[in-house]
Amino acid sequence: MNFARLMTSLACTALVAAAPLAAHAQADKPFKIGVPTFLSGAAAGPFGIPAKNAAEIFAAAANAGELPAPYDKKGFGGRPIELVVIDEAGGTTKQVSEFRNLVEQQGVDMVVGYTSSGDCLAVAPVAEEMKTLTLFFDCGTPRIFEAADYQYVFRPVATATMDNVGAALYVSEKLPEFKSYAGINQNYAWGQDAWADFEGTLKSAKPDAKLTTSQMPKLGAGQYNAEISAILGSKPDVVHSSFWGGDLEGLILQGAPRGLFKNSVVVLTSGETALHRQAKQIPDGTIIGARGPNGIFAPENTYNTWFRKAYNDKTKEWPSYPSYHMVQSLMAAKLAYEKAQGGDAAKVPTKEDVAKALTGLSFEGPSGKVEMSLGKGHQAVQEMVYGRVKKDADGNIGFVDVVRYAPERVNPPEGVSSADWIKAGLKAAN
Repeated sequence: MNFARLMTSLACTALVAAAPLAAHAQADKPFKIGVPTFLSGAAAGPFGIPAKNAAEIFAAAANAGELPAPYDKKGFGGRPIELVVIDEAGGTTKQVSEFRNLVEQQGVDMVVGYTSSGDCLAVAPVAEEMKTLTLFFDCGTPRIFEAADYQYVFRPVATATMDNVGAALYVSEKLPEFKSYAGINQNYAWGQDAWADFEGTLKSAKPDAKLTTSQMPKLGAGQYNAEISAILGSKPDVVHSSFWGGDLEGLILQGAPRGLFKNSVVVLTSGETALHRQAKQIPDGTIIGARGPNGIFAPENTYNTWFRKAYNDKTKEWPSYPSYHMVQSLMAAKLAYEKAQGGDAAKVPTKEDVAKALTGLSFEGPSGKVEMSLGKGHQAVQEMVYGRVKKDADGNIGFVDVVRYAPERVNPPEGVSSADWIKAGLKAAN
């Protein structure tokens, strides 16, 4: 009996001694982040590759402890960051399968990704089911947190509501004489929501304006001659489009030679990415948005100075808004992880600890202030910016009539859906 007691005591002592060693080993283990983004297809060039570049730049700088404060601690709370980048192309069924693979086979600690609103809507309930911290870095549909509650799912960038409310307010204020409008948007969650928000806001801000035609081609259609003909034939004063990626580039390349931008004022709510690849084809007067204060509309601050230089050093190009969205989301994740540590570098917080720290988080990044104030603290808001293209004598892109809309002007209040808020005439914004 005495021998048995002795052995039990020795075993307990060994376990106690091993506990700090196990905790230390866990604290040194890489923090693996799954990054689904478009690596192939029409969205890869303007969206996926810039986002991938941004993720790699962030991880390298964080691992070296070279990010501006308060992000200057190495890695994620001392843990080195390891990225697992996968291709978002292939549709929602494939992305759900790939998500499960990231968690079950690759063993990621967190997923930061997705450009397509359809992919985000499909992945969100799966992420919740698998209790995996998931940050959507770019998709814009407001339905995610307006139609469901999540513990593990977050979006540290604003929704498309502010893009389209801001666009409607801008044309109403800057083009007070316009009398008619048309739209060309992709026929899925993103395009449908974008058009509904734009048209709904116009009905309040410009009730006498008349709709001439609304074109809804399928996502990735590539050819838009029939839709462009319908718009030209209806002769609207203003044309709204939330096209992005290859669809946006196709619209510009096909529409400009046919006079689409000459006969109407075109509003491109996601147009900033085209400035990096098609600046020569975008005529003066085109209204451009960057899905928030990103890219050309980003503020002068320490984070933007670091990011622009780091991105240009790596790619010899300047970052577009998908790049800003990616680095902003990763900054939110890092800040929340280290907040959950509570100053203890040896602590490995649970995913529930990190989720709690992310909820309602307020932080600064390359695009300025970000408030996680909607969706019960899971959805960010920011200001929205629009301007009109004005080229100089050498053909370089510049902007005039730049307007910045405060977050409360272009986002619904907490607990109110975008659709209901717009239908009520944006009353809470007054």
